Amino acid sequence: MSEAESTAVAAASEATPFAPGARIEVRDAEWMVRTCTPADNAEDGYIVRAVGVSEFVRGEDAVFFTGLEDRAGGGVRQLRPEETELVGDDSPRFARSRLFLESVLRRTPLPQSERRLAMTGKFLMDDHVYQQRPAELALKGLRPRILLADVVGLGKTLEIGLTLAELIRRGRGERILVVTPQQVLEQFQQELWTRFAIPLVRLDSVGLERVQRDIPAGRNPFLYYKRAIISVDTLKNQGKYGRHLRGMHWDAVVIDESHNLINEGNLRNELAKLLAAQTDALLLASATPHNGDAESFAQLIRLLDPAAIADPKRYSAADIDHLYIRRTKVSPEVQGQMGDKWPERGPSESVRCTATPAEERVFAELAETWFGARPLDGGPVVRKERRLFPYTLLKAFLSSHRALATTVNRRLASITDRATGAVTDPADEPEHTALLELSRLADDMTDDDSAKLAALLDQLRGIGVGKGEPTRAVVFSESVPTLTWLRETIPARLGLDDDQVSLMHGGMSDQEQQRVIDDFSLADSRVRVFLTGDVASEGVNLHRQCHHLVHYDLPWSLIRIEQRNGRIDRYGQEYRPRFKALMLTSATEGAPDDTSVSEKLLVREEQAHRSMGSAEAVTGEYTAKKEEDRLVHDLFSGKTVEESMESAEDDFMAEFYGGDVGVPEHAAAPELAPVPHLFDSTEAFVRTALDTVCPELRVDDDGELLAFEPPKDLAHRLSVLPASYLRTHKVTERMRVTFDAGLAEAKREEARRTKTSWPEIGYVSDLHPMVEWLVDKVQVQLHRRQAPVIAADVAEPVFCVQGMYSNELGQPTVVRWMAVTGVPDEPAVADMFEALGHAGVGPDMNNTGGIGDLEPLRTLVEPAVRVAREHLDAHRADYDRVIAADLEAPERKLQEWRQLSLEGVEAGTSGGRARRRRDEVERTVEERRRLMRSMRTAGEPLLRVLAVLAPRH
Repeated sequence: MSEAESTAVAAASEATPFAPGARIEVRDAEWMVRTCTPADNAEDGYIVRAVGVSEFVRGEDAVFFTGLEDRAGGGVRQLRPEETELVGDDSPRFARSRLFLESVLRRTPLPQSERRLAMTGKFLMDDHVYQQRPAELALKGLRPRILLADVVGLGKTLEIGLTLAELIRRGRGERILVVTPQQVLEQFQQELWTRFAIPLVRLDSVGLERVQRDIPAGRNPFLYYKRAIISVDTLKNQGKYGRHLRGMHWDAVVIDESHNLINEGNLRNELAKLLAAQTDALLLASATPHNGDAESFAQLIRLLDPAAIADPKRYSAADIDHLYIRRTKVSPEVQGQMGDKWPERGPSESVRCTATPAEERVFAELAETWFGARPLDGGPVVRKERRLFPYTLLKAFLSSHRALATTVNRRLASITDRATGAVTDPADEPEHTALLELSRLADDMTDDDSAKLAALLDQLRGIGVGKGEPTRAVVFSESVPTLTWLRETIPARLGLDDDQVSLMHGGMSDQEQQRVIDDFSLADSRVRVFLTGDVASEGVNLHRQCHHLVHYDLPWSLIRIEQRNGRIDRYGQEYRPRFKALMLTSATEGAPDDTSVSEKLLVREEQAHRSMGSAEAVTGEYTAKKEEDRLVHDLFSGKTVEESMESAEDDFMAEFYGGDVGVPEHAAAPELAPVPHLFDSTEAFVRTALDTVCPELRVDDDGELLAFEPPKDLAHRLSVLPASYLRTHKVTERMRVTFDAGLAEAKREEARRTKTSWPEIGYVSDLHPMVEWLVDKVQVQLHRRQAPVIAADVAEPVFCVQGMYSNELGQPTVVRWMAVTGVPDEPAVADMFEALGHAGVGPDMNNTGGIGDLEPLRTLVEPAVRVAREHLDAHRADYDRVIAADLEAPERKLQEWRQLSLEGVEAGTSGGRARRRRDEVERTVEERRRLMRSMRTAGEPLLRVLAVLAPRH
């Protein structure tokens, strides 16, 4: 809504029939008014924009024309709390009334001004303070937008889950979209479900086919499914999904491995801009958050807050400390809380492999022909523009003779005519001749000529990998031909069956990759050796059943080495991670072997990890590709590895890779929000609700486990989970849940010994679909215009009234729970929960039916509502001051950003470019101020009579 529209709405609020915040009834559903403005056509009456409140429309946006609704016969009716109908409650111990009050508490979002955490200790995870920090930071901001940049292995998925849980509790997580690399889709989905009970529909290649079968043709799948997870590669196809994306607004978007978004103009970057513009909360996650380019990183930060960085070429961590958080394993808070959940990693052992005679012949050829006389024009073998190609050949050979042969053959194919085999350009003749010789030498090699293969087999046997043995190992290689060859060779030489060695690489489909990863994570998996490339170096968990990793060949990048190691060196690892790297050595003079580069990188990565907790900032390049490209260029120009790894002297970007960015030194634990409840626990609420509102449901209850056949409406809420999981555990036929965190965790561990890896028993958190289903069941027991009467230990009637102010976005800014007494003559307002406690409202009360005639109470409803409204009105200025103070810091930062940005324009540009930049700055300022205005309290308060406590007669 524009500023002009906002002003018009404010000016006309007295004249329009429905003020912002009012509750209305339309088409037998309850809605909350956001805006109400006259329609262009007088016959259409007013345009009412509203958000759904009642069970079947909750969170849905709608637009109603009062004239059209009147002509249809239903009309738009404002719900007036004065018209509340009081009804008796004959349920034992007033269970129905207590459940109703509890359901209202659970359904009411925490107000915008409540920045403290409310959901800690409620999920299947350790309550580590460092994992609560991202949620704490997100809630402090103008909007929940952060870049979570913790190093590999600290548990970013858990931190994201906790942040989403806090948003859901605030009514700001109804629509969620999670975007991840394809190989971690199920892993992410499983973590959010099994730990937090947040169900996401997975839209991978199989999931999309299922969706198209389940929803009407042409229907927007993101509108049909409110919470979804999809791979970035699938979603970036804007030709297929663009119209669906542009028509959506999310409460929260999560983008994992977000460093892949920073290249301006690529499809991922365009996707990120689109999503950032259409969501309230935005959570970006990456252990490698920037590529060393200040302007590219500034673009990423501007997705979160366009007014955070004034000069994209120069800024500091302080400029984005409201958006950015990064910790390493050596951060004090992390170290102090980790305990035995993450043992100290073992040393990275260099395993030297003496080259065989056949390998020495290749080394000799490389040294003499490709790395011999090497002037800057590329030497006698390759042209100047391909002068770095010898390093490509060297790296391929240091991987395997199979990798070398593949690289040579590809190069030969590119410079020769396919039909004749002749060189297409005579200038390539020297290279062609040299390639043919390398091809011959590689083809002459057999498996027995590979020193690395022999060393790998020795190392695997040495750690206990073999038939009938439980030990497992991950083996990394950069080369797919090497991986394929090892897959063919290893089983027989280790005495393993064919299915005990698995392979994963980037050429496999998302389903194949997920199947291989899932299988290796199972305790009863037969796989003992997991062969993979660097497609598994980001986001994939391989630590559950494995703590041995072997680098068959090493990437020439500290970042990539650390990412690989992070697959088993991560939070939840039970054993000390062990790393070995195979180093092929040569006695040939001038031959560059693994000791020339790889061994030095291995040592440097370990030093950086132990001293700084991260290796990203060592070279000042920040991406694996940039690191390797620079190293190769430096080696070509005569620098040593050590000289190449020296960072730039004025590298301010290194500041963003520090150990504790975004967390103040000696910070106290996050404050916890007081969240009122009438039941001691979620378990007590669920058990009481099942007995009271679902008496026909047959529930088997052994004290730890509830098992029952879920009704169709509950089963439908679970249908977004993987069909294989639902089918294997027959969840829609027999649902099994527990409130016992120890049992739930044991079942999670047990599931890792099965082929599904999904536990058959679910942990019931506050967010579990069963809890939400029961809340809805309880709510529909009473009509929305009714309130129960409870006979309690009170001397006079007590009216329990909910009062709530909202902003233009429909988000609560103030929530008050009032107990009104003394009406009509001596009115007083107290805290509702104190009044309920004093009256003994709880599971120990008895319902003897001694209330009597309700008519005298009904006559007091209107004065009680009037007293509550006057109380809210009297404190409105106090509430507004709280909101204003909340927005004071963002307003000040915005003004500072505007001044610095305009000063930069005057100093650095002129003409049309300067005008465009000034316009952009002013436009950003106005958009941010409009956002801040929309977050202030608007309209009239909502009042709702929830219950009446009556004296026993």
